[in-house]
Amino acid sequence: MAKKGYGLLIDYEYCTGCYSCEVACKNELKLPHGKWGIKLLEERPWKINDEKWEWNYIPVPTALCNLCEDRVAEGKQPACVLHCLGQAMEYGPVEELAKKMAEKGTKVAMFVP
Repeated sequence: MAKKGYGLLIDYEYCTGCYSCEVACKNELKLPHGKWGIKLLEERPWKINDEKWEWNYIPVPTALCNLCEDRVAEGKQPACVLHCLGQAMEYGPVEELAKKMAEKGTKVAMFVP
């Protein structure tokens, strides 16, 4: 069971689309081909106006995500957080993450199991 009162903050503004979170999660949870604990979605480029485009990578925890309860019980970070190259993920108490979320821009979400 995941640690009560803790969650995962994902800041999409800094996600580079490297797939490190997916790979780290699959390896940590020993998930088979076609299963993910976190899945990286890509919102393809789309034109906002004549001068600006939007292109987002969005890591989404799935029902198989347990926030690496075994790692966390050992005092470690979830595998996705540890291996995130863009440092776009943070694990911690929901109250603290909510404060950080309020300070960030619009491309941020929190996952609480």
